[in-house]
Amino acid sequence: MGVDERTAWRAAHRQAVELRAAAEERRRTEETERARKLVAWFTREAQQRGLRPTALTAVGYNGRTRYQTGLTGWYVDVAHSRAIDVTGDYYLLTVDGGLRARLLGATVRPQAPRLIVGEGGRDGQSVPLRDLLQRRLDAGDDWP
Repeated sequence: MGVDERTAWRAAHRQAVELRAAAEERRRTEETERARKLVAWFTREAQQRGLRPTALTAVGYNGRTRYQTGLTGWYVDVAHSRAIDVTGDYYLLTVDGGLRARLLGATVRPQAPRLIVGEGGRDGQSVPLRDLLQRRLDAGDDWP
């Protein structure tokens, strides 16, 4: 393989990688948009059904300590690690924690929801977001 052939191969390879990356980015953006619509649907349904929002807490990475967040909304999983606040933002409620968080509360930022919750996780537990939200709505205020 000559120098010109290697240069052409590298350019074609780089272009193929860039095209795959762009396609993956479009797929993720579309997935996030669809998931955001589900979260907005859930928020409207929860409010229309009169589900009581609750003060949301975050759990430290140690898995034991809970911290106030200043957020109000609904936990959407039994572990209370995922929630939607009353404004329709989606949260993963795990934080670094520490003394500052214990005294002043933990800061959590809204996350981009995924259509499959838990996908790619080590425990192998995943569920479609729509199913998770529907279960939460169906449980009403009797959520664990």
